Amino acid sequence: MIVDGFSLELDTKGNGDVLNINDMLVERVSQTGISNGIVVVFCPSSTSALTTIEYESGCIQDLKSFFERVTPSDMEYKHNQRWGDGNGFSHLRAALLGASLTIPLRNGKLTLGTWQQVVLVDFDNRPRRREMVVQIIGE
Repeated sequence: MIVDGFSLELDTKGNGDVLNINDMLVERVSQTGISNGIVVVFCPSSTSALTTIEYESGCIQDLKSFFERVTPSDMEYKHNQRWGDGNGFSHLRAALLGASLTIPLRNGKLTLGTWQQVVLVDFDNRPRRREMVVQIIGE
């Protein structure tokens, strides 16, 4: 068994910015030489998250609208009262979506559906520099 890892870093705009990291991930995973196993992607952040989605403008807008309905940015949150940073909604959105993904790797390829791409969603209320930690375990 082989374990390999690397980091990916991106600058985001915040405010629900959705970034397609699929091509970056595929390229870097292919460079490891691991053919079969699992790929774990983790974002060490409490205001951003990872998921898969069809990276298409309508679907991206629907995702943003969904989160605005579920956790409105203009509500009062206890987190905002304590810290005064106005990003209480960001923490809740990130908690709903999650900080990591695990994707099977078969024959050197991520097993994603035809229209499925890996995306980072930055829910914070300001631009940020985000790191994603990637671990590949396999052979």
